[in-house]
Amino acid sequence: MNTKYKLTYTVKKPLNREPKLHDLVSSFITQHEQAYDRNHGPIPHLCASNHRVGVYGLVQNELSLSIPDLTAFPQHTVICALQCAGNRRHTMRTKLKEVHGIDWFDGAVMNCAWTGPLLCDVLAAAGIKVDEKTDAHVAFSCFQTPCQDDEWYGASIPLSRALDPEASILLALKMNGEDLPPNHGAPVRVVTPGIAGARSVKWLDRITVQTQESNNYYQRHDYKILPPEASTKEEAEQWWDRCDALQDMPVNSVIGIPSPNASVQLDENEMVEVKGYALPSGGDGPIVRVEVSGDEGKTWTDAQILRDESVKEKYKGCVELKWAWALWRTKVKVEKGKGRKIWSRATDRSGNTQKAPMEVAWNFRGVAYNGYGEVDELEIV
Repeated sequence: MNTKYKLTYTVKKPLNREPKLHDLVSSFITQHEQAYDRNHGPIPHLCASNHRVGVYGLVQNELSLSIPDLTAFPQHTVICALQCAGNRRHTMRTKLKEVHGIDWFDGAVMNCAWTGPLLCDVLAAAGIKVDEKTDAHVAFSCFQTPCQDDEWYGASIPLSRALDPEASILLALKMNGEDLPPNHGAPVRVVTPGIAGARSVKWLDRITVQTQESNNYYQRHDYKILPPEASTKEEAEQWWDRCDALQDMPVNSVIGIPSPNASVQLDENEMVEVKGYALPSGGDGPIVRVEVSGDEGKTWTDAQILRDESVKEKYKGCVELKWAWALWRTKVKVEKGKGRKIWSRATDRSGNTQKAPMEVAWNFRGVAYNGYGEVDELEIV
């Protein structure tokens, strides 16, 4: 076991955890100790010196790449937020209707600096045999451990996106300037900015260019937005093959401070300080506006989007933050009393705006929930 890291890693069952929100929103770059974990099997501890990534399928030259081989490609650093497709599932479960899945609150997200070669550069070295306009896919596979619902873990994305250098898809070797820790995919993982975290396969073994999406359970039979009429496990069986796999995540925002059920003291101006994070929709970032309401939507106050200039200095060449989250803060008026609520809503550069809770459609797996950020049951004193 790598003793450099503070977490204790299980080798018997999946590690699924999320940090406390007030800790999560305290830093623009999420350190690995505060990053969420989502796994469908035990965490492998792989040796970087003998690990290889194969590139197969519709390519001119099959490749078997060592970690030094991957390091020899031009290295890029991308600051982006990765989030579990089920982030905020608890809210859908409690505000709308019961869903099928583990109970994520609002912290299944991390905003990190990822470094490694671009996927498109690796595919260029292999040579693609199919036209990028063809309905083809790039599949990622990890055969290191069996999963809860399959013998291996896999995912795929459209080939057109994989070949687009502006999509910033990486084979990440480093996280925040250091080698990946075991729980985040060491020695190499895929990072798919703007796309549901389920596609950012950890402990990557194989990349395959193919004419169909991955046939893995987690691509074909999970992480999809099923229609509301698929309300039970039995009814869902009729829809898995009829619905597209979830790719882009929607615009979203979350309130990290204050916490639900807290007793909050008004300041000298009878205001409450509110802090949180906001995420753009897919590749439509960055976030350009966050609004906060202390009176259940009657009035809205623009929040200040926080800029961390030290990040630009440390990660030179990463001034484009379209894939990153935005941390924000403001102060709003909230009436004294119990049972008070504060809402937030975000808008990204392309004009995508977070939905009111009553506009969000329920889905069986409870994925991609993006109703207003909300903290409730506050006592304002």
